[in-house]
Amino acid sequence: MSALGHYLEEEGIATVAIALIRPQAENTRPPRALWVPFELGRPIGPPSDKNFQHRVILAALGLLEESRGPVLLRDYPDDDPREHDDPSWRPPIAPAAGGAREPARLADELGAELLALAPAYARSCAARERSTVGLSGLAPAAAGDYMAAWLRGPGIPASPVDDMSPVLALRFVADDLKAFALEAALAGDARPSSRQLGDWLWNGTALGAALHELRRRLLAGDDERAKAVAAFFVPALRV
Repeated sequence: MSALGHYLEEEGIATVAIALIRPQAENTRPPRALWVPFELGRPIGPPSDKNFQHRVILAALGLLEESRGPVLLRDYPDDDPREHDDPSWRPPIAPAAGGAREPARLADELGAELLALAPAYARSCAARERSTVGLSGLAPAAAGDYMAAWLRGPGIPASPVDDMSPVLALRFVADDLKAFALEAALAGDARPSSRQLGDWLWNGTALGAALHELRRRLLAGDDERAKAVAAFFVPALRV
């Protein structure tokens, strides 16, 4: 997007980028950019906090009023208020058993877990009137079935989505199921921090264990495309 900004500026269209990785913005040198100290995937701040997000957007647009250049990079001064743990938050379901287990057992646990999360996910969607689940086009239960098929093996299960390769379908399924679980965790009035959510997802759910297992398995294989996809299953800080 930083490079695209230069092309647009050459056509007379003013641009502003919001940068989540400051060294990347320093290297690509967009015409104007606001660096924000937020988690990847949250360029305007925490979800459901429209007042904070509004301030971030106004700070970015305010760079259009400054004449200094040709490259302008500003730092947003405030941290994400949701980075502080909420002691009142509780996971929507009890944490899953830790430790290694056989892939077939993990597949069974995954199906049961998604079923248990469904009521909390429905409440969350009703309260927020939206969901980010839907990349794969599959319902969460069907997405879980496809991930379970990969866990059980052997071999690569056929894609459940027309005109989508099995590996790409698995990537979209993984993204959908992570969104499903995290949105379920946001049901209720508590406001957990991203660290609380991450600790629960990666250390206390069958889904987190399944993603770790599939990442390990695909990275150890010979399929380069599968390796590229598997690298995105688990954030680097959680590997």
